[in-house]
Amino acid sequence: MRIGEPQTGVQTAVQAEPASLVRMETEPEDRIERLELFELHSAVLPEPETRCVCVYLPECYESEPERHFPVFYLHDGQNLIDGRTSYIPGRTWRVGETADRMIAEGLVEPVILVGVANTGLRRMAEYTPTKDFRMGGGDGKLYGRLLVEELKPHIDHEFRTLRGAVHTGLGGSSLGGLISLYLGLGHPETFGQLAVMSPSIWWDHRSLLQFVKQARPRPETKIWLDIGTGEGMRHVRDTELLERLLIQQGWRPGEDLQTLIVPDAVHDEDAWAARFDQVLRFLFPAR
Repeated sequence: MRIGEPQTGVQTAVQAEPASLVRMETEPEDRIERLELFELHSAVLPEPETRCVCVYLPECYESEPERHFPVFYLHDGQNLIDGRTSYIPGRTWRVGETADRMIAEGLVEPVILVGVANTGLRRMAEYTPTKDFRMGGGDGKLYGRLLVEELKPHIDHEFRTLRGAVHTGLGGSSLGGLISLYLGLGHPETFGQLAVMSPSIWWDHRSLLQFVKQARPRPETKIWLDIGTGEGMRHVRDTELLERLLIQQGWRPGEDLQTLIVPDAVHDEDAWAARFDQVLRFLFPAR
């Protein structure tokens, strides 16, 4: 099934192919229950030609056909659910099984999880809001347009979603945490719930902190922020600095800001998986 077909008429060589989302067919033996796979072609960031998007539906999605659900968009989609696609084979965030458990226990609102795969060599460029003098990057605004203008409308069209910002989350780790905060504060009309996990605040001389200072008026955005002490004290101090800055800007600890510093936790999928339940419980608590 193709969403967003081109308009009728002959396209010229200079016309960009419009964004599209195409469902991927998989062999029965390869399928994961309630996991649907798509290929996204972006007109904003057309290279590579397509990127994988995975959608994990809550168990009650089919049994409650009149119900609409919040959506949690997550970066590095290949590392979230399927160990066959993860960067380190077999090691994922286990987001599907964690969400299922928390929903079954009545702790979390049933939520649709959307994983957007990174593009390998272009990951750093797309997950960074500014260009670093030594490392390059800086395509974060374009990546944000891909999410807001292209992917989200398709997801809202294909699935029964709750579309307001209060029902829409964005999250990731490392550079994914960096870009989540940048895009969340830049698009508060779209993303009202942010998971900023082990953020790479160091990027471009901590330029993100200046962006946070300029967030006026303060967005009505709920933020989860975390770091592990095993990631290095420099990064812990950066995270504590970001927390203080957010509080100065008006965020309220325990209400719309939750910070977790995890003793000995390191910078990897197992560490993020171990606290994803707390992320869900803060951002999407059962109502």
